[in-house]
Amino acid sequence: MSQQNRYDLLVVGGGINGAGIARDAAGRGLSVLLCEQDDLASHTSSASTKLIHGGLRYLEYKEFGLVRKALQERETLLRAAPHIMWPLRFVMPHMPNLRPAWLIRVGLFLYDHLAKRELLPGSRGIDMRRHAAGAPLVDSIRRGFVYSDGWVDDARLVVLNALDAQEHGADILTRTKLVSARRANGEWQARLQRVDGSTLDVRARALANAAGPWVGEVLHGALGRGAQHGVRLVKGSHIVTKRLFDHDHAYIFQNPDKRIIFAIPYEHDFTLIGTTDVEYRNDPAKVAIDGDETRYLCESINRYFKRKIAPADVCWTYSGVRPLLEEEGADNPSAVTRDYKLELDDGEGAPLLSVFGGKITTFRKLAEEASDMLCRALGSNALTWTAGKPLPGGDIAGARFAPFADDFAKRHAWLPAPLARRYARAYGTRASRLVGNATSLAGLGKEIAPGIYEAELLYLRDAEWATCAQDVLWRRSKLGLHVAPGTLEAETAAIDAWFAAGCATPGLQDALNQGTKVAH
Repeated sequence: MSQQNRYDLLVVGGGINGAGIARDAAGRGLSVLLCEQDDLASHTSSASTKLIHGGLRYLEYKEFGLVRKALQERETLLRAAPHIMWPLRFVMPHMPNLRPAWLIRVGLFLYDHLAKRELLPGSRGIDMRRHAAGAPLVDSIRRGFVYSDGWVDDARLVVLNALDAQEHGADILTRTKLVSARRANGEWQARLQRVDGSTLDVRARALANAAGPWVGEVLHGALGRGAQHGVRLVKGSHIVTKRLFDHDHAYIFQNPDKRIIFAIPYEHDFTLIGTTDVEYRNDPAKVAIDGDETRYLCESINRYFKRKIAPADVCWTYSGVRPLLEEEGADNPSAVTRDYKLELDDGEGAPLLSVFGGKITTFRKLAEEASDMLCRALGSNALTWTAGKPLPGGDIAGARFAPFADDFAKRHAWLPAPLARRYARAYGTRASRLVGNATSLAGLGKEIAPGIYEAELLYLRDAEWATCAQDVLWRRSKLGLHVAPGTLEAETAAIDAWFAAGCATPGLQDALNQGTKVAH
């Protein structure tokens, strides 16, 4: 913690926007504290469709500025973390009764040219009878289009932003909630509460409210203030099935209700399908898919694939609440803008910045604009810096993941190939810190659960704020999807027991010689 718990900036919210703001501001020299009431990315920011995209369908709503801004960010992000983000080709089957081909071609032309592209190829028409993506589809689909966007491991993106913020001097407190904050003597006097009930008093020259679905609750409750803008809570749910196709393209399907559904290769063995758009008025922490949403997603897929699916084929589901910027006249949740507004209240010499809306693709730009506003309010002229900087683990030569992964596997030939690939993909260049000086699997410590060794748990605990099996199996990774049938409960219990014990095999930390242990 900073001296006498005083900071330039207190950031409330450990989702992608909060972590992004903390990183940007800390890199500009501000002393920063971020508090998150749960784990990093434990809500909206781990429940996205995992896409870095401009939002092709937003062109129909004339959101040209938002689409352009998002398209400009795609390649910036892909270069920043090529281990957790990579290009993905999308196939759109043509359904003449939904949108005419000329309209799709116009939309794709705009999508290709609204922003400069260097990494991503442009769009083109395809013959579904000859393209690999046509084989799984019903025979009546003969034409289609293919275009480019990107994929991201959303929860790891949040963690890497928090990690970079910390490495630029920020303090990150998870499982720590803002209870109250009031302006006094030109600063914010805030009280935080840890999960064990203990409290911590801090002072900050400025406060950033990036609480996502809770932005209004923080304003009206903890801060006792109002705002010019508001958020509209919309639930988005996804289902995961066993793999429905063998190629590496994703699909974007048009529905008769004008919504679109994605079917995306996921975790090697699965297909991710989503998302829904449902108005939500309950506790964002308790959001879950319902039967109607599951049936809707299955029926949407069954219009296109030869192989039909039913709710019984669903392996896993997840849901999140999107805090969309409230707009007048937008009755359809799908039509509500995915853009954002930053509201600055500079009263009494203690700035308050509140974030309304946003999407994962534009988080870096949002954080940059937020830090610009906060720096001006605090009298700092620090310059922007994140556009060309890699995230932790992303300093991969030429942003080319495949050669890097091959080299990592060769340098650690004793690692089983799938494990070496997973370490490289999840941690990038930081994978070497995890492995340390180990020269055999025994050097990674005990195997706490299949494929999960103590060295990885040590790294996740000491460098990435993991405190339990849920953090490890479902946010820092999706290993929970890969456990053998009937063993998830036992593996969860084993990992939780390791965290509860609070120590690893004696001497393991020294043997690994990572030098990455930090206090949180």
